[in-house]
Amino acid sequence: MDWSLLGCGANGHVTFAPDEPELRGRLNVTAREGAAWRCLRCGTFVIGEPTSSGPVSAAPRVRRGKELRSAFILRLFAVERFLRAIVFGALAIAIWRFSLSRLSIEAAYDQMLPAVRSLLRELGFNVNHNRLLGLIQHAFKLNPHTLGLLALAAGAYAVIEIIEAVGLWLLKRWGEYFAMIATSIGIPYEIYDLTAKVTWLRLLAFTINVALVVYLVVTKRLFGVRGGKKAYEARLRSASILQAEIDALAAEEATRAEEAAQADEAAQVEKTAQAGGPAQAGKTEQAGEATHAGGAARDHEGARAAAPGPHRGQAGQPGPAGAPNQPEQPAAAQTAGLTDRANGPPAPGRAEPGRTDLPRQADTARGPDQPTDAAATNSSAAE
Repeated sequence: MDWSLLGCGANGHVTFAPDEPELRGRLNVTAREGAAWRCLRCGTFVIGEPTSSGPVSAAPRVRRGKELRSAFILRLFAVERFLRAIVFGALAIAIWRFSLSRLSIEAAYDQMLPAVRSLLRELGFNVNHNRLLGLIQHAFKLNPHTLGLLALAAGAYAVIEIIEAVGLWLLKRWGEYFAMIATSIGIPYEIYDLTAKVTWLRLLAFTINVALVVYLVVTKRLFGVRGGKKAYEARLRSASILQAEIDALAAEEATRAEEAAQADEAAQVEKTAQAGGPAQAGKTEQAGEATHAGGAARDHEGARAAAPGPHRGQAGQPGPAGAPNQPEQPAAAQTAGLTDRANGPPAPGRAEPGRTDLPRQADTARGPDQPTDAAATNSSAAE
């Protein structure tokens, strides 16, 4: 069952024209028959003038969906409370009237008792054990003070039931709390009555009271149950058509503001890039030249590190400037060269012990690309 359509069928559509232009455009359309406004209860568009207009804060609060079903159930409980109030109110008035004219009522009762007894016998009731007659006879034995207290108690209960009925019928939050508390107080006494004797009337009253307490606590989220009042109001806002349109409009405005901010940021970046283009190009060229010079210097240092040590001549002296660097000759080779120059060349066919392979070893130590000692000596003499 669509409770929103049922509510519009019973009470009519609820349309509203807000003063805000953008929100106003989201709630109406133009048809061939004229302007149509969206109903805040069932959501359909209704042709004709809106039922009310003004700022959003003045928009009517419309119940729809589950909230309408809840209102229907609460008003059923309110009707039951009204009936209780009528019954106990009549009882209070009867007791009060009886306390004022008990003697005359007792005389009238005694006068009418034989006829009542005979009527009950014909109907098949046992007159000697009838509870109604026993209750009336017991009431005649009560003193006026006790009767006054009974009338006051019945009247107070009737007033409480009327307050509950009014609060539930008007769907007020205070009425829900009042009904829940007042009903909960009477439940222990009803349980005691059921333990004494179970009757269909007591059982029915107990079932209705327990159902009302549980329903109010769970569905209306009383005393902080299921998130309390904040969660209950949030659920009402989520079900509101007007609030949904307000949220959608706010989301669209936020999206447009974000896109505008991104466009401004992109334009600023492009403007900065255009203004600093030549300077940035010069800086880039200078950075490239510096990088090229640094690479050449690093290559030169690497070549120097990879070249062999300085060339040394006789007796460990460094070679002349511009001469190719050669490794230092071993000490044995230098000593052998000095001995040969001091003693002269060996005689032909005469081999000096220990020097057979010396020249070949020295040449091997120098390497294939390095000059021999004789070439180094001639170079030194030339200079």
